[in-house]
Amino acid sequence: MSSLKFGTSGLRGLVTDLTDSVCMAYTRAFLQHMQGTFGTSADATVLVGYDLRSSSRRIAGACMAAITDTGMKAENCGPLPTPALALRAMRVGVPAIMVTGSHIPDDRNGLKFYRPDGEIDKADEAGILAVLDVDRTAAPGPAGLPAISPEALQNYMARGRAILRKGTLAGKRIGVYQHSSVARDVLVDLLAHAGATVVAIGRSDVFIPVDTEALRPEDVDLAAAATNENSLDALVSTDGDADRPLIADEHGNFLRGDSVGLLTAHFLGADAVVTPVTSNTAIELCGLFKRVYRTKVGSPYVIEGMQRALKDGYHSVVGFEANGGVLLGSPADLDGYRLDALPTRDAVLPVMSVLGMAARTGSTISQLLGRLPSRFTRSGRLEHVPATASGPFLQSLLDGEARERFFAEVGTIWENDSIDGVRVVLASGEVIHFRASGNAPELRCYAEASSDVRAEELLAWGLRIAATAL
Repeated sequence: MSSLKFGTSGLRGLVTDLTDSVCMAYTRAFLQHMQGTFGTSADATVLVGYDLRSSSRRIAGACMAAITDTGMKAENCGPLPTPALALRAMRVGVPAIMVTGSHIPDDRNGLKFYRPDGEIDKADEAGILAVLDVDRTAAPGPAGLPAISPEALQNYMARGRAILRKGTLAGKRIGVYQHSSVARDVLVDLLAHAGATVVAIGRSDVFIPVDTEALRPEDVDLAAAATNENSLDALVSTDGDADRPLIADEHGNFLRGDSVGLLTAHFLGADAVVTPVTSNTAIELCGLFKRVYRTKVGSPYVIEGMQRALKDGYHSVVGFEANGGVLLGSPADLDGYRLDALPTRDAVLPVMSVLGMAARTGSTISQLLGRLPSRFTRSGRLEHVPATASGPFLQSLLDGEARERFFAEVGTIWENDSIDGVRVVLASGEVIHFRASGNAPELRCYAEASSDVRAEELLAWGLRIAATAL
Protein backbone atom coordinates (compact mmCIF):
# COMPACT_ATOMS: atom_id res chain seq x y z
CA MET A 1 0.00 0.00 0.00
CA SER A 2 1.35 3.44 -0.94
CA SER A 3 2.21 5.92 1.82
CA LEU A 4 1.25 8.88 -0.39
CA LYS A 5 -1.56 11.11 0.81
CA PHE A 6 -2.64 14.73 0.74
CA GLY A 7 -2.29 16.51 4.08
CA THR A 8 -2.32 20.11 5.24
CA SER A 9 0.82 20.88 3.22
CA GLY A 10 0.37 18.99 -0.04
CA LEU A 11 1.14 15.43 -1.09
CA ARG A 12 3.54 13.60 1.25
CA GLY A 13 4.96 10.11 1.51
CA LEU A 14 7.98 7.85 1.47
CA VAL A 15 10.61 8.55 -1.17
CA THR A 16 10.36 4.92 -2.24
CA ASP A 17 6.74 5.58 -3.22
CA LEU A 18 7.60 8.82 -5.04
CA THR A 19 9.01 7.08 -8.09
CA ASP A 20 9.55 9.02 -11.32
CA SER A 21 6.43 7.48 -12.87
CA VAL A 22 4.28 8.32 -9.83
CA CYS A 23 5.57 11.92 -9.69
CA MET A 24 4.91 12.30 -13.41
CA ALA A 25 1.38 10.92 -12.96
CA TYR A 26 0.56 13.40 -10.18
CA THR A 27 2.04 16.24 -12.24
CA ARG A 28 -0.08 15.31 -15.28
CA ALA A 29 -3.19 15.08 -13.07
CA PHE A 30 -2.47 18.50 -11.55
CA LEU A 31 -2.01 20.09 -14.98
CA GLN A 32 -5.14 18.42 -16.34
CA HIS A 33 -7.07 19.79 -13.37
CA MET A 34 -5.58 23.26 -13.95
CA GLN A 35 -6.67 23.17 -17.59
CA GLY A 36 -10.17 22.00 -16.81
CA THR A 37 -10.84 24.19 -13.77
CA PHE A 38 -8.72 27.31 -14.28
CA GLY A 39 -8.40 27.40 -18.04
CA THR A 40 -4.63 27.02 -18.03
CA SER A 41 -3.50 27.04 -21.66
CA ALA A 42 -2.01 23.95 -23.30
CA ASP A 43 1.33 25.72 -23.81
CA ALA A 44 1.50 27.48 -20.42
CA THR A 45 4.66 27.80 -18.37
CA VAL A 46 4.74 25.80 -15.11
CA LEU A 47 7.24 26.65 -12.37
CA VAL A 48 9.12 23.95 -10.43
CA GLY A 49 11.28 24.46 -7.34
CA TYR A 50 12.77 22.15 -4.76
CA ASP A 51 14.40 21.98 -1.33
CA LEU A 52 17.80 20.50 -0.38
CA ARG A 53 16.83 16.97 0.68
CA SER A 54 18.59 14.18 -1.19
CA SER A 55 15.63 13.10 -3.35
CA SER A 56 14.26 16.51 -4.30
CA ARG A 57 16.30 17.20 -7.41
CA ARG A 58 15.41 13.81 -8.90
CA ILE A 59 11.70 14.29 -8.17
CA ALA A 60 11.79 17.81 -9.62
CA GLY A 61 13.26 16.36 -12.80
CA ALA A 62 10.39 13.89 -13.07
CA CYS A 63 7.86 16.71 -12.62
CA MET A 64 9.54 18.80 -15.31
CA ALA A 65 9.63 15.83 -17.68
CA ALA A 66 5.87 15.39 -17.23
CA ILE A 67 5.27 19.10 -17.86
CA THR A 68 7.23 18.94 -21.09
CA ASP A 69 5.44 15.70 -22.05
CA THR A 70 2.09 17.52 -21.88
CA GLY A 71 3.30 20.26 -24.26
CA MET A 72 3.74 22.88 -21.54
CA LYS A 73 6.95 24.70 -20.66
CA ALA A 74 8.84 23.83 -17.47
CA GLU A 75 10.68 26.66 -15.73
CA ASN A 76 13.32 25.30 -13.35
CA CYS A 77 13.43 27.76 -10.45
CA GLY A 78 16.08 25.67 -8.70
CA PRO A 79 16.47 25.24 -4.94
CA LEU A 80 14.59 28.08 -3.26
CA PRO A 81 12.11 28.79 -0.43
CA THR A 82 8.56 27.61 -1.03
CA PRO A 83 7.20 31.19 -0.59
CA ALA A 84 9.64 32.42 -3.25
CA LEU A 85 8.17 29.98 -5.77
CA ALA A 86 4.63 30.92 -4.71
CA LEU A 87 5.38 34.64 -5.05
CA ARG A 88 6.52 34.27 -8.65
CA ALA A 89 3.65 31.95 -9.56
CA MET A 90 1.09 34.46 -8.30
CA ARG A 91 2.82 37.45 -9.90
CA VAL A 92 2.97 35.92 -13.37
CA GLY A 93 -0.27 33.94 -13.01
CA VAL A 94 0.96 30.40 -13.71
CA PRO A 95 0.80 27.05 -11.87
CA ALA A 96 3.75 25.84 -9.81
CA ILE A 97 5.02 22.70 -8.09
CA MET A 98 7.34 22.76 -5.08
CA VAL A 99 9.18 19.53 -4.30
CA THR A 100 9.54 19.50 -0.53
CA GLY A 101 8.88 17.42 2.53
CA SER A 102 9.32 20.51 4.72
CA HIS A 103 10.47 19.28 8.15
CA ILE A 104 9.86 15.54 7.81
CA PRO A 105 12.82 13.08 7.64
CA ASP A 106 14.91 12.65 4.51
CA ASP A 107 13.34 9.28 3.66
CA ARG A 108 10.11 11.15 2.91
CA ASN A 109 9.28 13.94 0.49
CA GLY A 110 6.33 15.61 -1.13
CA LEU A 111 4.78 17.81 -3.80
CA LYS A 112 3.12 21.10 -3.00
CA PHE A 113 0.89 22.41 -5.79
CA TYR A 114 0.06 26.05 -6.51
CA ARG A 115 -2.70 27.39 -8.71
CA PRO A 116 -2.05 30.68 -10.54
CA ASP A 117 -3.77 32.47 -7.63
CA GLY A 118 -2.19 30.57 -4.72
CA GLU A 119 -2.26 27.27 -2.87
CA ILE A 120 -4.61 24.53 -4.00
CA ASP A 121 -7.51 23.76 -1.66
CA LYS A 122 -9.32 20.58 -0.68
CA ALA A 123 -11.58 20.74 -3.74
CA ASP A 124 -8.48 20.89 -5.94
CA GLU A 125 -7.01 17.87 -4.19
CA ALA A 126 -10.19 15.94 -5.00
CA GLY A 127 -10.03 17.16 -8.61
CA ILE A 128 -6.41 15.99 -8.98
CA LEU A 129 -7.19 12.56 -7.53
CA ALA A 130 -10.23 12.24 -9.82
CA VAL A 131 -8.06 12.35 -12.95
CA LEU A 132 -4.96 10.65 -11.54
CA ASP A 133 -3.77 7.72 -13.68
CA VAL A 134 -0.70 6.13 -12.11
CA ASP A 135 -1.00 3.07 -14.37
CA ARG A 136 -0.70 5.05 -17.59
CA THR A 137 2.40 4.23 -19.61
CA ALA A 138 4.95 6.83 -18.60
CA ALA A 139 6.92 8.97 -21.00
CA PRO A 140 10.72 8.61 -20.83
CA GLY A 141 12.08 9.80 -17.51
CA PRO A 142 14.06 13.02 -17.04
CA ALA A 143 17.25 13.25 -19.08
CA GLY A 144 18.47 16.23 -17.06
CA LEU A 145 17.15 19.44 -15.56
CA PRO A 146 16.83 22.65 -17.60
CA ALA A 147 19.07 25.56 -16.65
CA ILE A 148 17.93 27.32 -13.48
CA SER A 149 15.90 30.48 -14.04
CA PRO A 150 16.88 33.04 -11.34
CA GLU A 151 13.84 35.34 -11.43
CA ALA A 152 11.84 33.67 -8.66
CA LEU A 153 14.65 33.84 -6.11
CA GLN A 154 15.68 37.34 -7.20
CA ASN A 155 12.13 38.67 -6.76
CA TYR A 156 11.87 37.10 -3.32
CA MET A 157 15.20 38.57 -2.25
CA ALA A 158 14.08 42.03 -3.40
CA ARG A 159 10.90 41.64 -1.37
CA GLY A 160 12.89 40.57 1.70
CA ARG A 161 15.28 43.51 1.48
CA ALA A 162 12.34 45.91 1.44
CA ILE A 163 10.95 44.72 4.79
CA LEU A 164 13.63 46.58 6.78
CA ARG A 165 15.50 49.70 5.76
CA LYS A 166 19.28 49.56 5.43
CA GLY A 167 20.92 50.05 8.81
CA THR A 168 17.85 48.99 10.81
CA LEU A 169 19.83 46.18 12.46
CA ALA A 170 23.13 48.08 12.74
CA GLY A 171 25.01 47.05 15.87
CA LYS A 172 23.10 43.77 16.17
CA ARG A 173 24.78 40.36 16.07
CA ILE A 174 22.41 37.85 14.53
CA GLY A 175 23.21 34.17 14.20
CA VAL A 176 21.80 32.12 11.32
CA TYR A 177 21.45 28.41 12.07
CA GLN A 178 21.87 27.22 8.51
CA HIS A 179 21.60 23.39 8.76
CA SER A 180 20.00 22.24 5.46
CA SER A 181 17.48 25.06 5.11
CA VAL A 182 16.97 26.16 1.53
CA ALA A 183 16.96 29.75 2.87
CA ARG A 184 20.27 29.52 4.70
CA ASP A 185 22.08 31.91 2.35
CA VAL A 186 18.98 34.05 1.81
CA LEU A 187 18.83 34.90 5.51
CA VAL A 188 22.52 35.80 5.66
CA ASP A 189 22.11 38.18 2.72
CA LEU A 190 18.93 39.85 3.98
CA LEU A 191 20.19 40.37 7.53
CA ALA A 192 23.50 41.79 6.31
CA HIS A 193 21.57 44.13 4.00
CA ALA A 194 19.64 45.41 7.03
CA GLY A 195 22.93 46.19 8.77
CA ALA A 196 23.39 43.23 11.09
CA THR A 197 26.65 41.45 11.77
CA VAL A 198 25.75 37.91 10.72
CA VAL A 199 27.26 34.76 12.20
CA ALA A 200 26.57 31.62 10.16
CA ILE A 201 26.31 28.46 12.27
CA GLY A 202 25.80 24.74 11.74
CA ARG A 203 25.74 24.41 7.94
CA SER A 204 25.15 20.80 6.87
CA ASP A 205 25.51 18.87 3.62
CA VAL A 206 23.17 16.20 5.02
CA PHE A 207 19.45 16.97 5.35
CA ILE A 208 18.40 17.74 8.93
CA PRO A 209 14.65 17.47 9.71
CA VAL A 210 14.13 20.62 11.79
CA ASP A 211 10.51 20.74 13.00
CA THR A 212 9.62 24.14 14.44
CA GLU A 213 6.82 22.58 16.50
CA ALA A 214 8.90 19.73 17.92
CA LEU A 215 12.51 20.83 18.23
CA ARG A 216 15.20 18.23 18.70
CA PRO A 217 17.24 18.47 21.93
CA GLU A 218 20.38 19.11 19.87
CA ASP A 219 18.75 22.16 18.26
CA VAL A 220 17.85 23.55 21.68
CA ASP A 221 21.40 22.96 22.94
CA LEU A 222 22.90 24.53 19.83
CA ALA A 223 20.88 27.72 20.30
CA ALA A 224 21.90 28.12 23.93
CA ALA A 225 25.57 27.54 23.16
CA ALA A 226 25.67 29.67 20.02
CA THR A 227 24.06 32.75 21.56
CA ASN A 228 26.41 32.58 24.54
CA GLU A 229 29.63 31.88 22.62
CA ASN A 230 28.96 34.48 19.92
CA SER A 231 27.25 37.17 22.06
CA LEU A 232 24.23 37.08 19.76
CA ASP A 233 21.19 39.33 19.98
CA ALA A 234 19.16 36.58 18.32
CA LEU A 235 19.51 33.29 16.46
CA VAL A 236 17.25 32.66 13.46
CA SER A 237 16.56 29.80 11.12
CA THR A 238 13.79 28.05 9.18
CA ASP A 239 12.56 24.55 8.48
CA GLY A 240 13.73 22.75 5.33
CA ASP A 241 11.69 24.68 2.74
CA ALA A 242 11.65 28.01 4.62
CA ASP A 243 7.94 28.41 5.16
CA ARG A 244 8.30 28.20 8.97
CA PRO A 245 10.67 30.38 11.01
CA LEU A 246 12.75 29.68 14.07
CA ILE A 247 13.75 32.59 16.30
CA ALA A 248 15.70 32.36 19.55
CA ASP A 249 16.22 35.34 21.87
CA GLU A 250 19.53 36.66 23.19
CA HIS A 251 19.62 33.82 25.76
CA GLY A 252 19.10 31.11 23.17
CA ASN A 253 15.47 30.47 24.13
CA PHE A 254 13.26 29.72 21.13
CA LEU A 255 10.06 31.71 20.74
CA ARG A 256 6.84 29.81 20.19
CA GLY A 257 5.55 30.13 16.64
CA ASP A 258 2.27 31.73 17.72
CA SER A 259 4.18 34.41 19.64
CA VAL A 260 6.27 35.03 16.51
CA GLY A 261 3.07 35.36 14.50
CA LEU A 262 1.52 37.75 17.02
CA LEU A 263 4.60 40.02 17.00
CA THR A 264 4.73 39.93 13.20
CA ALA A 265 1.07 40.88 12.89
CA HIS A 266 1.63 43.78 15.29
CA PHE A 267 4.71 44.95 13.35
CA LEU A 268 2.66 44.92 10.14
CA GLY A 269 -0.22 46.85 11.74
CA ALA A 270 -2.84 44.14 11.29
CA ASP A 271 -6.43 44.92 12.23
CA ALA A 272 -7.52 41.29 11.83
CA VAL A 273 -5.63 38.10 12.60
CA VAL A 274 -6.47 34.58 11.44
CA THR A 275 -4.92 31.61 13.23
CA PRO A 276 -5.76 27.98 14.09
CA VAL A 277 -7.12 26.84 17.42
CA THR A 278 -3.65 25.55 18.36
CA SER A 279 -2.29 29.10 18.78
CA ASN A 280 -2.39 30.41 22.33
CA THR A 281 -4.96 32.81 23.74
CA ALA A 282 -2.47 35.68 24.21
CA ILE A 283 -3.60 36.69 20.71
CA GLU A 284 -7.01 37.66 22.06
CA LEU A 285 -5.76 38.81 25.47
CA CYS A 286 -3.18 41.27 24.08
CA GLY A 287 -5.93 43.53 22.68
CA LEU A 288 -3.81 44.56 19.68
CA PHE A 289 -6.24 43.41 17.00
CA LYS A 290 -9.84 44.32 16.23
CA ARG A 291 -10.77 40.74 15.36
CA VAL A 292 -9.25 37.28 15.79
CA TYR A 293 -10.54 34.46 13.60
CA ARG A 294 -9.89 30.84 14.68
CA THR A 295 -9.63 27.98 12.19
CA LYS A 296 -8.66 24.34 11.78
CA VAL A 297 -4.95 23.57 11.52
CA GLY A 298 -3.55 23.95 8.01
CA SER A 299 -2.78 26.80 5.65
CA PRO A 300 -5.87 26.14 3.44
CA TYR A 301 -8.10 26.91 6.43
CA VAL A 302 -6.09 30.02 7.37
CA ILE A 303 -6.33 31.25 3.77
CA GLU A 304 -10.09 30.68 3.84
CA GLY A 305 -10.27 32.64 7.10
CA MET A 306 -8.26 35.53 5.64
CA GLN A 307 -10.63 35.70 2.70
CA ARG A 308 -13.52 35.86 5.16
CA ALA A 309 -11.83 38.67 7.09
CA LEU A 310 -11.38 40.71 3.91
CA LYS A 311 -15.04 40.17 3.02
CA ASP A 312 -15.93 41.35 6.52
CA GLY A 313 -14.27 44.68 5.76
CA TYR A 314 -10.87 44.38 7.46
CA HIS A 315 -8.04 46.01 5.54
CA SER A 316 -4.82 44.67 7.07
CA VAL A 317 -5.15 40.91 7.44
CA VAL A 318 -2.39 38.61 8.68
CA GLY A 319 -2.65 34.87 9.15
CA PHE A 320 -0.25 32.61 10.99
CA GLU A 321 0.00 29.12 12.38
CA ALA A 322 1.34 27.84 15.68
CA ASN A 323 4.42 26.67 13.79
CA GLY A 324 5.25 30.33 13.05
CA GLY A 325 4.57 30.40 9.31
CA VAL A 326 3.03 33.79 8.45
CA LEU A 327 0.60 34.37 5.58
CA LEU A 328 0.06 37.94 4.40
CA GLY A 329 -3.58 38.23 3.37
CA SER A 330 -3.49 41.85 2.23
CA PRO A 331 -0.83 44.37 1.13
CA ALA A 332 1.20 45.96 3.93
CA ASP A 333 2.75 49.43 3.97
CA LEU A 334 6.29 49.45 5.39
CA ASP A 335 7.88 52.89 5.56
CA GLY A 336 6.41 53.82 2.22
CA TYR A 337 7.05 50.47 0.55
CA ARG A 338 4.01 48.41 -0.43
CA LEU A 339 4.54 44.76 0.42
CA ASP A 340 2.26 42.69 -1.78
CA ALA A 341 -0.01 40.09 -0.23
CA LEU A 342 1.48 36.59 -0.13
CA PRO A 343 -1.16 34.13 1.15
CA THR A 344 1.17 31.21 1.75
CA ARG A 345 3.39 30.39 4.73
CA ASP A 346 6.60 32.42 4.79
CA ALA A 347 9.55 32.30 7.20
CA VAL A 348 11.48 35.39 6.07
CA LEU A 349 8.70 37.89 6.80
CA PRO A 350 8.36 36.94 10.51
CA VAL A 351 12.13 36.75 11.01
CA MET A 352 12.63 40.26 9.65
CA SER A 353 9.51 41.59 11.39
CA VAL A 354 10.42 40.37 14.88
CA LEU A 355 13.98 41.66 14.57
CA GLY A 356 12.60 44.92 13.16
CA MET A 357 10.13 45.27 16.03
CA ALA A 358 12.94 44.83 18.56
CA ALA A 359 15.07 47.44 16.78
CA ARG A 360 12.15 49.87 16.45
CA THR A 361 11.35 49.72 20.17
CA GLY A 362 14.94 49.50 21.41
CA SER A 363 14.14 46.16 23.04
CA THR A 364 15.74 42.78 23.29
CA ILE A 365 13.80 39.83 21.88
CA SER A 366 13.07 38.55 25.38
CA GLN A 367 11.71 41.97 26.39
CA LEU A 368 9.34 41.93 23.39
CA LEU A 369 8.07 38.55 24.50
CA GLY A 370 7.79 39.68 28.11
CA ARG A 371 5.30 42.40 27.16
CA LEU A 372 2.81 39.85 25.85
CA PRO A 373 0.16 38.30 28.13
CA SER A 374 1.67 35.54 30.25
CA ARG A 375 0.54 32.44 28.39
CA PHE A 376 2.82 29.48 27.95
CA THR A 377 2.25 26.68 25.48
CA ARG A 378 3.78 23.29 24.94
CA SER A 379 3.20 20.72 22.23
CA GLY A 380 4.18 17.12 21.70
CA ARG A 381 3.18 14.08 19.72
CA LEU A 382 2.66 10.35 19.88
CA GLU A 383 4.24 8.86 16.79
CA HIS A 384 3.05 5.84 14.80
CA VAL A 385 -0.61 6.47 15.60
CA PRO A 386 -2.62 5.80 12.41
CA ALA A 387 -5.97 7.41 11.68
CA THR A 388 -7.65 4.09 12.53
CA ALA A 389 -6.51 4.65 16.13
CA SER A 390 -6.59 8.46 16.51
CA GLY A 391 -10.06 8.74 14.91
CA PRO A 392 -11.93 6.55 17.44
CA PHE A 393 -9.98 8.14 20.31
CA LEU A 394 -11.02 11.65 19.31
CA GLN A 395 -14.57 10.51 18.57
CA SER A 396 -14.88 9.13 22.10
CA LEU A 397 -14.09 12.58 23.55
CA LEU A 398 -17.05 14.15 21.73
CA ASP A 399 -19.36 12.47 24.22
CA GLY A 400 -19.93 14.93 27.08
CA GLU A 401 -19.86 12.48 29.97
CA ALA A 402 -16.88 10.58 28.60
CA ARG A 403 -15.03 13.85 28.08
CA GLU A 404 -15.69 14.99 31.66
CA ARG A 405 -14.37 11.67 33.03
CA PHE A 406 -11.31 11.76 30.79
CA PHE A 407 -10.21 15.26 31.92
CA ALA A 408 -11.39 15.01 35.55
CA GLU A 409 -7.86 14.45 36.82
CA VAL A 410 -6.71 17.92 35.66
CA GLY A 411 -9.88 19.97 36.25
CA THR A 412 -13.44 20.86 35.36
CA ILE A 413 -14.21 21.68 31.74
CA TRP A 414 -15.41 25.25 31.21
CA GLU A 415 -15.85 25.07 27.43
CA ASN A 416 -14.85 22.85 24.54
CA ASP A 417 -14.80 22.82 20.75
CA SER A 418 -14.21 20.34 17.94
CA ILE A 419 -13.01 22.77 15.24
CA ASP A 420 -9.98 20.51 14.77
CA GLY A 421 -9.83 17.46 17.03
CA VAL A 422 -10.96 18.04 20.60
CA ARG A 423 -9.96 21.17 22.52
CA VAL A 424 -11.04 21.87 26.10
CA VAL A 425 -10.67 25.00 28.22
CA LEU A 426 -10.64 24.16 31.93
CA ALA A 427 -12.22 26.33 34.61
CA SER A 428 -8.66 27.44 35.48
CA GLY A 429 -8.26 28.88 31.98
CA GLU A 430 -5.78 26.15 31.07
CA VAL A 431 -6.13 24.51 27.66
CA ILE A 432 -5.56 20.95 26.45
CA HIS A 433 -6.04 20.04 22.81
CA PHE A 434 -5.76 16.71 20.98
CA ARG A 435 -5.75 16.42 17.18
CA ALA A 436 -4.55 14.00 14.54
CA SER A 437 -1.70 15.28 12.37
CA GLY A 438 -2.64 15.98 8.78
CA ASN A 439 0.84 15.08 7.51
CA ALA A 440 1.92 11.98 9.41
CA PRO A 441 0.52 9.07 11.48
CA GLU A 442 0.69 11.00 14.73
CA LEU A 443 -1.55 12.22 17.52
CA ARG A 444 -0.61 15.73 18.59
CA CYS A 445 -1.21 17.26 21.99
CA TYR A 446 -1.11 20.96 22.90
CA ALA A 447 -1.22 22.47 26.37
CA GLU A 448 -1.53 26.08 27.52
CA ALA A 449 -1.19 27.53 31.03
CA SER A 450 -0.08 30.67 32.86
CA SER A 451 3.37 29.20 33.58
CA ASP A 452 5.81 27.19 31.52
CA VAL A 453 6.12 24.57 34.26
CA ARG A 454 2.37 24.02 34.39
CA ALA A 455 2.12 23.84 30.58
CA GLU A 456 4.82 21.17 30.58
CA GLU A 457 2.96 19.26 33.29
CA LEU A 458 -0.29 19.36 31.32
CA LEU A 459 1.47 18.23 28.14
CA ALA A 460 3.11 15.30 29.94
CA TRP A 461 -0.27 14.35 31.39
CA GLY A 462 -1.98 14.61 28.00
CA LEU A 463 0.59 12.46 26.23
CA ARG A 464 0.56 9.87 29.01
CA ILE A 465 -3.20 9.50 29.28
CA ALA A 466 -3.63 9.47 25.49
CA ALA A 467 -0.97 6.77 25.13
CA THR A 468 -2.78 4.72 27.77
CA ALA A 469 -6.13 5.16 26.04
CA LEU A 470 -4.68 4.23 22.66
